[in-house]
Amino acid sequence: MRHDVPPTRPPEGGEDQRIMADVRFQQASRIFPGTPPVRAVDGLSLDIADGEFLVLVGPSGSGKSTALRMLAGLEDVDEGVITIGGRDVTAVSPKNRDIAMVFQSYALYPHMTVAENMGFALKIKRIGKAEIARRVEEAARLLDLTDYLNRKPKALSGGQRQRVAMGRAIVREPAVFLMDEPLSNLDAKLRVETRANITALQARLGTTTVYVTHDQIEAMTMGHRVAVLKDGVLQQCDTPRVLYDRPANVFVAGFIGSPAMNLTTAALTDAGAQLDGLTVPLDRKLLAGERAAGLREVTVGIRPESLRPASAAEPAMELRVELVEVLGSDAYVYGKVDVGGSQERFIVRTDAHSTPSFGEVLRVTLRDPEAAHTFDPNTGERLD
Repeated sequence: MRHDVPPTRPPEGGEDQRIMADVRFQQASRIFPGTPPVRAVDGLSLDIADGEFLVLVGPSGSGKSTALRMLAGLEDVDEGVITIGGRDVTAVSPKNRDIAMVFQSYALYPHMTVAENMGFALKIKRIGKAEIARRVEEAARLLDLTDYLNRKPKALSGGQRQRVAMGRAIVREPAVFLMDEPLSNLDAKLRVETRANITALQARLGTTTVYVTHDQIEAMTMGHRVAVLKDGVLQQCDTPRVLYDRPANVFVAGFIGSPAMNLTTAALTDAGAQLDGLTVPLDRKLLAGERAAGLREVTVGIRPESLRPASAAEPAMELRVELVEVLGSDAYVYGKVDVGGSQERFIVRTDAHSTPSFGEVLRVTLRDPEAAHTFDPNTGERLD
């Protein structure tokens, strides 16, 4: 399945454009030998526009890093084709793909200065000293490293070392940046700061960027689009807003969002899906179609912020409180709800100034009747 791409956003600042290129995965697969063989990436088809910042996200073992390594030429492509700028690079060596990669580990040479580390790849290519100095100084300016060019890596913080690794990629002026969990070694505060720096830098350079992370918050705040993988298969690729508002299936619904969407299977009635004392209304055509297809229940998904405390007169679910997590002005209430005779875990976002106590029963209802998501309980695919 091909995924359309939005128009490229032009780089900011009006500076000279670097070489940009579109990237295409066409039914690309990586198959590891075994009994049976493991399809680490399975028939991936994905178009990435010139200058786009695309994030590959998924849990451990989803195939996101393997897909990136296939694009880099570090993993074989057993089936399908990969192109960069319209050129088939499936069998091209990594050094001839016009890409630069930033890894989780900084991999800096400890005996070299920052400037020498950043310019080393250019030196190997026998580029002139003046040109190397120009590129290094420009990259240092972009990354706020000018004052550190003569220092050794041991004299730098973790965030500064990561910026040097970024600078080493930038000076090569590649067609495509590839980043494999580059922020994993940073503490939480520095990770947020560096995330913003990378996003701003990519917008300024306008270089096509493919970024791998397991952190869905990182993905949602950085990418123009986000591609969600599971077991080597692309589940959905779209803007962060569409992924959040209209997940294509149960996996995406449960993976995107923090805390996760409440998901449960509920019986179908003439009025909708029955959750404890609350009936989730469904579109009449959808309801009729699902019942005609033989479905007697559906998987219902409700975001924590789509629930609110109910008044005494309103139909509601009864949630027995097990934990209250206060986060500034908001709080998340965790508890159990009776759904079809079984106890299901639910999360509700409430005002932090009026939170219930442990063991208390909180009656909750939908903020908006259309806030619920429905999925086929057999296939997991979205119904509405």
